[in-house]
Amino acid sequence: LVVFGSEAYTQCPLTLDYGVLTSFVDRLETGMAGKETAIGSALSVATTRLKDLPGKEKIVVLLTDGASNSGPVGPLEVAEASASFGVKVYAVGIGSEGFAPMPRRTLLGTILDQVKVEFDEKTLQEIARLTSGRYFFATDTDTLARIYETIDQLEKTEKKVKEYMDYHELFAPFLLAGLAVLLAEIVLANTRLRKLP
Repeated sequence: LVVFGSEAYTQCPLTLDYGVLTSFVDRLETGMAGKETAIGSALSVATTRLKDLPGKEKIVVLLTDGASNSGPVGPLEVAEASASFGVKVYAVGIGSEGFAPMPRRTLLGTILDQVKVEFDEKTLQEIARLTSGRYFFATDTDTLARIYETIDQLEKTEKKVKEYMDYHELFAPFLLAGLAVLLAEIVLANTRLRKLP
């Protein structure tokens, strides 16, 4: 999971543990990586994570409005580099032109500001074309869910995983307490407190 704004960084490394990934996604907040959009930096971070991995398919799902306005390198240059490493980008466009509500935290709680937004569909389509991926447009959360299902059906790779289970035995304190009670009963049975028939 790569989070990007003015900067881009790995929020969650590659994992097959969907619970961990979901917990990181649940903690995402608007603006946590800056207020601008560095799509080139985000693709660069994602490609760096994937390029040396074994496997026939290396997929990046890029979810953005496509309006790259920050970062040292442009998204199309990085898309060409990603393609050379065999990384496919499925670009998912979200957003619209004009004004949209943007959450902002204040001392009194979260308020919605109307901010001017851009939507660069052409750049997203070109990123997908350069990397032999596909472009999708999400109009709402239901459409987005269907897009993810489509991508999931398109790209499936069998992976053998070794699972390790870390466990701790918890019976020891109860066993010791039971033995202590049994020993106390034996000792007390042989003293004045013993039972008379």
